[in-house]
Amino acid sequence: MPKIKSSSSAKKRFKVTAGGKLLRRRAMKSHNLTKKSSKRKRRFDKDQPVAKANERALRGMLAGRGKR
Repeated sequence: MPKIKSSSSAKKRFKVTAGGKLLRRRAMKSHNLTKKSSKRKRRFDKDQPVAKANERALRGMLAGRGKR
């Protein structure tokens, strides 16, 4: 059985923690930053866990990386 390659786009966008959780970046931090408060922009820096509904598909995209 051949090895499954992990999706390059998923590798760049998601991180797997030591405990096996999947983390994602927050949206809305790329433009129109002057109208957003500093507090709001700071919150965008923190990674968020991936929704349970998307987790299974994402682990498939990450192949060997997402399994813990």
